[in-house]
Amino acid sequence: MKKVGFLAGAALALTGAAQAAGAAGVPANPLRDAYYGDLHLHTTYSFDAYLLLGTRVTPDQAYKFARGEPVPFLDHQARRKEPLDFLAVTDHSENIGVFNELDNPDSAFSKSELGRKIGTNRGFSVFKDIAAYIIGGKPLAGFDPKPITSSTWQKEIDAANGNYEPGKFTTLIAYEWTAMPQGLYNLHRNVFYRGDTAPAPYTSLDSNKPEDLWTYLESNRKNGDESLAIPHNANASGGLMYDWKDSYGKPIDQAYAERRALNEPLSEIGQNKGVSETHPSLSPNDEFANFEIFDRVLIGTQKSSVYGSYVRDAYGRGLILQNTVGVNPYKFGVVGATDFHSGLSTSSEDAYAGGIGGIDPTTDYPNAEAAKKALTRRPLGTPPDDKLGLETLDFGSGNITGVWAESNTRSSIYDALKRKETFATSGPRLKFRFFGGWDYSAALLNSPDWVKAAYAAGVPMGGDLPARPAAAKVPRFAIWALKDPNSANLDRVQVVKVWLAGGQYQEKVFDVALSGNRKADPKTGKVPAVGNTVDLGNASYANTIGATELRTVWRDPEFDPARPAVYYLRVLEIPTPRWSTILAVRNHLPLPADTPATIQERGWSSPIWYTPAKKS
Repeated sequence: MKKVGFLAGAALALTGAAQAAGAAGVPANPLRDAYYGDLHLHTTYSFDAYLLLGTRVTPDQAYKFARGEPVPFLDHQARRKEPLDFLAVTDHSENIGVFNELDNPDSAFSKSELGRKIGTNRGFSVFKDIAAYIIGGKPLAGFDPKPITSSTWQKEIDAANGNYEPGKFTTLIAYEWTAMPQGLYNLHRNVFYRGDTAPAPYTSLDSNKPEDLWTYLESNRKNGDESLAIPHNANASGGLMYDWKDSYGKPIDQAYAERRALNEPLSEIGQNKGVSETHPSLSPNDEFANFEIFDRVLIGTQKSSVYGSYVRDAYGRGLILQNTVGVNPYKFGVVGATDFHSGLSTSSEDAYAGGIGGIDPTTDYPNAEAAKKALTRRPLGTPPDDKLGLETLDFGSGNITGVWAESNTRSSIYDALKRKETFATSGPRLKFRFFGGWDYSAALLNSPDWVKAAYAAGVPMGGDLPARPAAAKVPRFAIWALKDPNSANLDRVQVVKVWLAGGQYQEKVFDVALSGNRKADPKTGKVPAVGNTVDLGNASYANTIGATELRTVWRDPEFDPARPAVYYLRVLEIPTPRWSTILAVRNHLPLPADTPATIQERGWSSPIWYTPAKKS
């Protein structure tokens, strides 16, 4: 009877969510569909996009590009190869739109002391000079930016609302809070709203402490403006993003943990400036840990501490903190993004050619001279002779977010983010499901209604395993992955497990579904490589290896019911050419000798957590 009641309750919950999602007249799928988008993109109203790249793409044009429409870019039209389902423009809230006033020499800002100092100069040297006004908390002397920032924020809201088409394309009102302690460590957060209105943005000029941002978000909710924050890719945070201490240097306590878990249900796991899943020095036994590593601060040559800067490490720290303070502050799901500053959101390897912007590969591909610059590794901290002051071979193509939602509407997309039923990929539109429960049968995925049954008897990615029934010995996970129709076949699906043991966390990667007839070596546990079909001569590959679909019901063979644990999926494609290889081949240039020629694109699910029952 208890099982029937649980199933009925889960079914009612799904039905209620579907009804809420379809309230706007858009058909809703109670079992949810996968939608893909970008939650981190800059346009001309971000100071760095305007000054470094001379970006002129507006939020309205950014949304139209993401929808698949042509937009003016440089001296031509640019168009995305495949439209996105949703997008959030996240321009820096600090002095938003102010520096664009330099386009008008008669504007008050152009005539101000700082405006006269900048003049018509653009590029890396100017960026360094004015960085203090953005990341150093320094106000604009002798100039009141509020009228401009207020009008620019309204333009951002109008662009989001004007491009929102329920059922076809979703926009979220958003911005980036740009806190950078000591001018070095990236603690940025992107802030998102559920509705069609939003109060004035909070800025790092108001405070550079996340706790104060949370107070602002909590106040917003009391006033009816539902919002949440998503921390920026943490690899350049110097270990501060997932620290053991709060912003005041005090050990994390229960109150901090509760507020962080409430206000920041997600974290960015990958984007243009590297991937923050894990690092080889943190996960030496993970053969796939060395992926798109960017382990220095954003401005300067200093290395960023790996401890406290990566998602897997944060999951382990969260288990430890839950054990000591009673609440897990790092109980978050994952998203992927571009963080591009061109206003053009792209995610494929051929739609990126270095720097911090996307391109239309049919119209914007660099010529040989520009390509040679992009493929030449300069000493860190050496300004180049062009406007791309951050250009380096360590940057990668854009990542994207996937959500499982009832419909492509603001409410449904936002609610999926809030409940953490999300996944991220390094670019391709991989599609995968991850459910956890206690009584999934080994034949579950053979049923045409397996998704409905999985929801009813367990939880999806982003959830907590239900209380363990007395008769249940180990948790079971229903896993399904499908390749992107326009990308490479699948190599394997892995479950990454992090658990608590002896007051410290441990980790292990399990290969749970493999393409071909490969099997793990009984002595080493390692699986033979899938192979490599990449032709470096023409930067192509063949889908003659790998699988189009992988599925399994996996049982944790090392489960200990007394130990808290977190599980997430990692789905890998077969090797394909990296953007740097494509760029070199197209311009008849040698491949960069110290850069990987190929890449195994991948996806990561939000986790499923297991917490032992409290002892009476």
